[in-house]
Amino acid sequence: MEFLLPHPSNSSPLTVLGFLDRAASIYGDSPSLLHDTTTHTWSETHSRCLRVASTLSSSSLGINRGQVVSVIGPNVPSVYELQFAVPMSGAVLNNINPRLDAHALSVVLRHSESKLVFVDHHSSSLVLEALAFLPKNEKPRLVLLQDDSNISGLTNMSASSSADVDFLDTYEGVMERGDPRFKWVRPNNEWNPMVLNYTSGTTSSPKGVVLSHRAVFMSTVNSLLYWSMPNRPVYLWTLPMFHANGWGYTWATAAVGATNICVRRVDAPTIFELIDKHQVTHMCAAPMVLNMLSNYPARKQLKRPVQTVLYTNPAVKEAAVVAKPDKMWGETPCAFVSLKCSDGGSVTEREVREFCKKKLPKYMVPRNVVFMEELPKTSTGKIQKFLLRQMAKSLP
Repeated sequence: MEFLLPHPSNSSPLTVLGFLDRAASIYGDSPSLLHDTTTHTWSETHSRCLRVASTLSSSSLGINRGQVVSVIGPNVPSVYELQFAVPMSGAVLNNINPRLDAHALSVVLRHSESKLVFVDHHSSSLVLEALAFLPKNEKPRLVLLQDDSNISGLTNMSASSSADVDFLDTYEGVMERGDPRFKWVRPNNEWNPMVLNYTSGTTSSPKGVVLSHRAVFMSTVNSLLYWSMPNRPVYLWTLPMFHANGWGYTWATAAVGATNICVRRVDAPTIFELIDKHQVTHMCAAPMVLNMLSNYPARKQLKRPVQTVLYTNPAVKEAAVVAKPDKMWGETPCAFVSLKCSDGGSVTEREVREFCKKKLPKYMVPRNVVFMEELPKTSTGKIQKFLLRQMAKSLP
């Protein structure tokens, strides 16, 4: 029986970092990250993460196993890649809210003993101000993130540097120096620390929370199971990656080969444009963001593509989609359909929904389909949607 005890041949520490190896193997040619004009596949993302991890642990940067590397930035490709690259180097990942003020940021950097900080170019002045609070021997080194296509070379980097605090390089420079064949640093034990997060310090000084490889793995798998996330979904990053590591979906999306749609700024027009453009299937958001989206006038325009899809069904004569009140979601699509004479009674609600699922994002698929001989119309032939909305309200 002693041969059944844990051994390298039958047991390995739990870690989400292996999800990236799997994604490169199974979903290699599938898109992994989309942002502005940037598009990467899972093979490319895997290679880029290995290269960054390689440089981090090399003599040029000299980050040792267990040391803290911080990331300050929005939902852009480099920040996503760092969720894998930093712990793959053996370092502990520390995502920091870029909305902190300089003093709160300095408290986090000092308490975490961060050795290196990846800084988005929009946050460079904030970070330099925060470093001014730290003794010279406690100041971490800096690397600049420049994900936007309109940022040219090192211009912004040199402009935001000071005499005693210089950016070592850009993120792309760090990546290009790395080895794509790097053997990433696996945890010796699944209880080894992987992530260091901090509260925002709303009521007192920020408080740190350390997550082990095991804790991150269990949380990520739980998120996948709870949401029943399918293979190759299209995930829109409306939830900040710095917020509890994006609830674990930074790593979960790799496990299922998702397409990650990155967005720097969360506003209603941008979100609806990206949902339409990329046929988004999944997104996470705080209640404030969901309220912003539900109250945005242009959301009603999204009913038009639904109606258009319904009219492509050869059995449908007329179709109209209205909003049905919903306790959980606020509103859900409700379709009213009249069928062509030859198809009367032969088409079911489930068949119409399945037809829509093949052509629409899941959130656009009507939750209810009501069949009518004729849709109510005015004397000029216009469908009376106000009557349909009243009917939708009475539905269970």
